[in-house]
Amino acid sequence: MLLLHGYKSSAESFYYQINALAQSGYRAIAPDMPGFGSSAPLTRAWSVGDYCDWLKKFVRAEGLKSPYIVAHSFGARVAIKYLSTYPRGAKKLLITGGAGVVKPRSPQYIRRVNAYRRIKKLFPRFAERHFGSEEYRSLSPVEKESYKLIVNEDLQCCARDIDIPVLLIYGRNDVTTPPDEEGKIFNECIAGSRLQITDGGHFCFCENSADFNELMLAFFAE
Repeated sequence: MLLLHGYKSSAESFYYQINALAQSGYRAIAPDMPGFGSSAPLTRAWSVGDYCDWLKKFVRAEGLKSPYIVAHSFGARVAIKYLSTYPRGAKKLLITGGAGVVKPRSPQYIRRVNAYRRIKKLFPRFAERHFGSEEYRSLSPVEKESYKLIVNEDLQCCARDIDIPVLLIYGRNDVTTPPDEEGKIFNECIAGSRLQITDGGHFCFCENSADFNELMLAFFAE
């Protein structure tokens, strides 16, 4: 069982799932992906494709043959890209709070980006402190470049290439990757996938671990 964490998160986020899987007889492997958790910081900007290449090497090094995968948020980006490139790279995939849909930019967003670019030319430090999300402002320069590569890649086409069993679990209160947006879109893209809405938000697998684990174990036991 391979667990892939979200952005700016780590393997520790899967604490409840690792315990539940171990109690059910699964071998659970949850790495800290490069640049996160206890892994070394990035020295260059990584794209989703770079993480996909890393995952291939990791799977080979661990001797994993078509594992079951649980992927949260950014981890789902990596898993989707990986499975579109290596179709038999997993037996089943469980996505929770999956990200990877680039939505149309609103006029307000475009105006804000244009304002940021103008101000950055004159007052770069001011622009970095006052524009972008709090998460983005907390990143190092290398991480910011990686972040932009990651969030600007739309993975809907990759999702359409997946032909293994897929369960999508989204928290009904998830405002980061809303179930009626990302969840619905990926459900439509991945043939035969199932969308399950549960209590909780973007980290529903932590907030509502008992129900989540029940759904997870039932899916992998099918």
